Amino acid sequence: MLGAIGDLVEDVVVHLRESVNVASDTAALIVHRRGGSAANVIAAACLAGGAARFIGQVGDDATGRALTDALAATGADVKVRRAGRSGTVIALLDVAGERTMLTDRGACSELTDPDPAWLDGLDTLHIPFYSFVGEPLATSATTLARWAVERNIAISIDTSSSAVLEHVGPAGAIKLIRSLRPTVVLANELEAATLGAALHPDNLNGALVVVKQGALPAIVLQAGLPPREVAATALANVTDTTGAGDAFAAGFLLALAVNHDPIGAAQRGHQVAAAAIQRASA
Repeated sequence: MLGAIGDLVEDVVVHLRESVNVASDTAALIVHRRGGSAANVIAAACLAGGAARFIGQVGDDATGRALTDALAATGADVKVRRAGRSGTVIALLDVAGERTMLTDRGACSELTDPDPAWLDGLDTLHIPFYSFVGEPLATSATTLARWAVERNIAISIDTSSSAVLEHVGPAGAIKLIRSLRPTVVLANELEAATLGAALHPDNLNGALVVVKQGALPAIVLQAGLPPREVAATALANVTDTTGAGDAFAAGFLLALAVNHDPIGAAQRGHQVAAAAIQRASA
């Protein structure tokens, strides 16, 4: 079973139909749906046929109840606390397909007093770097990671956001990731560029590093081996890639837990990401 701790929020995806007309109207298609990096990983894992558990906090409100119901409907085991106000992320997709995120995490960062039972039955615990930004969630995530290592549960870290990494500082981010003793570290090309040469197995206690590059091949870095590329799944009529990186993580981690083959796991990650893109684009 794959577990993830972090955000479950409402995504408001704004597809701009034209350039923004400042101080006036701009045509757009607006879609509301369940989001949050950790929740996206868990939903994608379940939709891909895996067993998965979400750990987090949502607001004690109608939005929070709708979000947990939507996640549970995918087949996920949902372990949530309810308090405060649910979070919202606005994703702006311009006419060229470039995405900009406006983030209000609400209650997500307020998770406290972790329960060791949340780890029961897990093979892998996935933690987006977002979960280390904001207390008390950061302490809860660190505690769960420590418990997971003690129980021989693999740790996966996604570096989440180049802006967040810049805010923390690349050196500090690498130091934190290394201290968690991850088995896998996932990053996209912008995050990898922010972290630079430090994002390498030799600097992360031998952790497997995977750099996601959207439609370009993923790069697999493994201790003692040269970098290897794994081609992405070709798709047509793509209009929305929101959550694709999280879906890749889901497919990759589920496959890696079974066959321990990073290349085969990356291929599976691309397949699950392609399925997520097709759902979002539809």
